[in-house]
Amino acid sequence: MKKFFTAAMLLVLFATVVACDSIDDLLTFYINEEETIVVESNFPIGLVAFAPITVPTNSEETFKNNKTRAELVKEVTLNKLTLTIADTAKSADFDFLESIEIYIQADGLDEVRIAYLEEVPLDVKTLNMNLTNAKLDEFLKKDSYTIRTAAVLRNTVVSDVNINAAMRFKVTADPI
Repeated sequence: MKKFFTAAMLLVLFATVVACDSIDDLLTFYINEEETIVVESNFPIGLVAFAPITVPTNSEETFKNNKTRAELVKEVTLNKLTLTIADTAKSADFDFLESIEIYIQADGLDEVRIAYLEEVPLDVKTLNMNLTNAKLDEFLKKDSYTIRTAAVLRNTVVSDVNINAAMRFKVTADPI
C-alpha cells in the first residue's frame, strides 16, 4: 500500500511539472529585432558613444499575433544579443574595440544596461554579448525604445564600420 501511495504521488508530481512546463511554453514567445550600429571613422581612442538608435516596437500588433495583450505580459528579458560586422567585403573585425556596453531607454523610463563585453577578443567578426537579465517589460510595451552603445576603442577606426545588432527578447504572458 505504501509503495502504491508513493508511486501515485510521484505520478501526480510528474504530471504537475510537465503541465506547468507545457503551459509556460504556450505562453512564451520571442521578439527578434535587428538594427545597424554605425561606427564612424576617426573616433579618438578611448571612451566613445555611438549615435543612439530608435526602435519602433509595434508591440500591440506583436502581442496580438501571439494571442495576448500588453497588460497580460508578465516578463520580458533580453535572451540573446549578437553583434556582427556587416561589412563582409571589408577585412574589418572587432579589433578596434576594447570593451562595449549596450543600454535601452524609453520615454518616462530610466536607462538600463542590457548587455556588455568587458574584454573584446581580437580577430573576431561576431560577438555574443553578456546579458544583464534586466526586466524589460515596460520598454517593449512602449511605442518605441532607444538603444545606446558606449564603447572603449583600443584603435582608431580608419573607415566607417557597420555592425549588425541581432536582439532576441523572451516574452512570457498570459493568454487572452
